Amino acid sequence: MQQTGKLYLIPVPLGETAHHTIPQYVKECLWQLDYFIVERAKTARHFIKAAQHPRPLPELEMVELSEHTKEAEYRSFLAPALSGRNIGLMSEAGCPGVADPGAVVVDLAHRQGIQVVPLVGPSSILLALMGSGMNGQKFCFQGYLSAKKQDLGQQLKHLEQLAQGDQCTQIFIEAPYRNQQIVAAALQHLAPQTRLCIAVDLTLPSEYIVTRKVAEWKRNPPADLHKRPAIFLLG
Repeated sequence: MQQTGKLYLIPVPLGETAHHTIPQYVKECLWQLDYFIVERAKTARHFIKAAQHPRPLPELEMVELSEHTKEAEYRSFLAPALSGRNIGLMSEAGCPGVADPGAVVVDLAHRQGIQVVPLVGPSSILLALMGSGMNGQKFCFQGYLSAKKQDLGQQLKHLEQLAQGDQCTQIFIEAPYRNQQIVAAALQHLAPQTRLCIAVDLTLPSEYIVTRKVAEWKRNPPADLHKRPAIFLLG
């Protein structure tokens, strides 16, 4: 009876200058693979090359996934594992399956009896929580908030209530080009004593992690966050 291949969840750096954050054992695992499910082939090739994969890039097989990929395509992506071939799954940045469309692939792998092997690497969500000083015993990741100003204000107030009433740190993200709008809305709608952490460019030389009360942020606003990957936390 043919043995089923494994699905390896391969973390990638959070930025081009952060390849040092990938453990050696992850690279050694990567070197053994020649078939990858990736969010963006160009980014994946760049990482694989930087990780010094022993085989030429044209010899490696890649298929791209996104939030628009249909389940039938996911099944075809995993078909090689059912024939005994190991597969690598990579996100655009950070850990696959966490705030990432790869979670659907992982779920399908479980349903098909394919062993899933998560590997250690950088997660911007956990790094931000670690550096925030907020409650790490109870926390919730909320993903993206509303792009509408009125809804955004209401959402922020609701998260503030959850953070303070349940003592549950609330974590959320935004598209880098909307960071300034998020900060402006937070300073407008949140109570002065609410703690807000802004974590930017994690693991990069320009890393910035600061937790202050809203009243303090108003007196000392953050540096320009435009187009810089950021994580926000309320506590």
